[in-house]
Amino acid sequence: MSNRTAVVPAGSLRLEALDMRLRVLKRGANGLIYASVLLGVALLAQLYALMVPSWLLYSILAGWVLYVVVAVGVATGREKAYPPALVLSIATLAVSLPQPEHYSLADAGPTLASLTFVAGSLLQVGVIFFITSFLTLRRRQSRARTIPVLR
Repeated sequence: MSNRTAVVPAGSLRLEALDMRLRVLKRGANGLIYASVLLGVALLAQLYALMVPSWLLYSILAGWVLYVVVAVGVATGREKAYPPALVLSIATLAVSLPQPEHYSLADAGPTLASLTFVAGSLLQVGVIFFITSFLTLRRRQSRARTIPVLR
């Protein structure tokens, strides 16, 4: 046993901390993307049972299929799947939030439809937060790795 202490450059500790935060953000984003896909199945089943117009059902189905493609990309480790996930989350909120029918559902009390709307909106906000944080931190990490350390 030696009493010597290891000398670790401060820069490598900083990079290790960034790596840890990146892993946490990536895991959170992945989980929220997967949860959005699962909640999309529940939404599609509810819309089918309500017999909404076919154009609405098919447009939501198309958006859900795009989300599934993004989820597969995320699950297979493709980093390029995160920006489309961010765009899909923003588009989902941009289409869903302005609809007065959704707020009347929420005013009616805790029903399956209102819970789906609230949960879906919260999931999309979470996806936006986690992916934006992940992409920003990943860019910061790549810059930190390429900048030479002056001694």
